[in-house]
Amino acid sequence: MIFKIYNTLGPGLLESAYEFAIIRELNKRGLKFKRQVGLPMYYDGDKLDIGYRIDFVVENKVIIEVKSVEALANTHHKQIITYLRLSELKLGLLVNFNTDNIGNSIIRKVNNL
Repeated sequence: MIFKIYNTLGPGLLESAYEFAIIRELNKRGLKFKRQVGLPMYYDGDKLDIGYRIDFVVENKVIIEVKSVEALANTHHKQIITYLRLSELKLGLLVNFNTDNIGNSIIRKVNNL
């Protein structure tokens, strides 16, 4: 799915363009997903609504975090690991569509719970 979107649209678009293409592909495949999922944070026993949003949660199992940046920063990797930890999900994909090689820009992250 990611390869099809990349091969069709190419690099350099806004993240939102790729997100809408992902929505279309997930719907075509009949997969259940949520988009822009709010993620609360708990600190010292209190729930803090600070506005974190996961781009996609697919089948209540996999997080997809979409980027369209010159290069992924260390903070992008930490972000998805934190999302996995806070959501208690095990698997995430960090995808940067602004690349010449999409194969090297799909990074699998695992929450070791």
